Amino acid sequence: MTISKKLCGTAAALGATLAASVPAWAQDAAAAAAPVPNPGNNAWMMTSTLLVFLMILPGLALFYGGLTRSKNMLSTMTQIGAASAFAMLAWVIWGYGTAFGPEGNSFIAWGKYFLSGITPDSTAATFTDEVISEYVFVCFQMTFSAITISLVIGAVVERMKFAAMMVFTPIWLTIVYYPIAHMVWAGGGLFFDMGALDFAGGTVVHINAGISALVACIILGKRIGYPKEPMPPHSLTLTMVGTGLLWVGWFGFNAGSALEANGSAALAMINTFVATASAALAWMLVEKLAGHKPSALGFCSGVIAGLVAVTPAAGNSGPFGAIVLGAVASIICFIAVSKLKPMFGYDDSLDAFGIHGVGGIVGAIGTGIVYAPGLGGPGGADFAVGPQLVTQILAVVATIIWSSIGTAVAIYVAKALTGLRVSPDVEREGLDLGEHGERAYN
Repeated sequence: MTISKKLCGTAAALGATLAASVPAWAQDAAAAAAPVPNPGNNAWMMTSTLLVFLMILPGLALFYGGLTRSKNMLSTMTQIGAASAFAMLAWVIWGYGTAFGPEGNSFIAWGKYFLSGITPDSTAATFTDEVISEYVFVCFQMTFSAITISLVIGAVVERMKFAAMMVFTPIWLTIVYYPIAHMVWAGGGLFFDMGALDFAGGTVVHINAGISALVACIILGKRIGYPKEPMPPHSLTLTMVGTGLLWVGWFGFNAGSALEANGSAALAMINTFVATASAALAWMLVEKLAGHKPSALGFCSGVIAGLVAVTPAAGNSGPFGAIVLGAVASIICFIAVSKLKPMFGYDDSLDAFGIHGVGGIVGAIGTGIVYAPGLGGPGGADFAVGPQLVTQILAVVATIIWSSIGTAVAIYVAKALTGLRVSPDVEREGLDLGEHGERAYN
């Protein structure tokens, strides 16, 4: 013990001597070389992270909850809250390491499980020479994983067991979300290296969630009485409140994806305003042209469609391109919800596929067009629309295939372990009482 202490003391003294012998200019150069997070960028990313969390609770919970029947209000909100909480823990334990670990291939990464090796001094690179604290980056990306699984819930509410959802959540995140996030956003990822453009999650979040929602609702089956019995939203007031919270939070989602408080974030911010406004009005106009009254539900649906479509294009489009993209996506989503769903007869309860899946596809492919400098996009003088469109389409198709297969696996595993649907009696009574023993309203 004495020898060990002596050796340690000698080593410490030697280290101090060597450090003292290094010229001051060399020490200054070494200090300058170490990346230090910009406090302003760090503060902006913390704010953005909280804005994205606002999108989940209470934003999405109120938006989806208001669209359900009153007997399923609490069950919908509880599924969103519990799935989000599970997603946060999973992200810290193995999700971040799988999506953004230091090693891996084109599909997944390895390392940093349980956030191993990350300290308060650890940094994550941005798109410039700046860095932010890695813990902040972990939290920001964590909220993305949490809201994506929550979006899937919109297609299966009012009939899926709570236990089945909780089994489905970690399996789906592991085999669907984390690999796609790695492919699109991590260096060395398949789509990242292809040059696919996805500023804030058109493929990772919306196509992923929308396609998964479609597969899940088809396997789960229709609600009792659908489509013969009317199943209108029980509170469009709450849906409107949720829509407003989602729109506000989406500025963190889109502008925050610049990873800095810079011009790219400003571009994403204005695009999130104008694309959404354009889409909201376009949906109401199409409603009118289709012989209906312009509705509050139509306004809310248009807002979400525009937000979804502009997500991959937020920092990859000029404002004019964003306006056009929002309007086009809104019209196509309206057709998907009002025509495509009745035609094929699937019971996508809250139109997760019709808005997020379809809107995400339109936005992801459209990003390859609005990126062009001739349309006000940030593409360079040598940018060519054709090759970029091919890249965007390949990324979209690959995401659709991956999401479909992975979701089918996850849903069938949940079915084998817990069963998928509540009993007919519970479904008729409502999942609030049947699954949770509570009522939203007395």
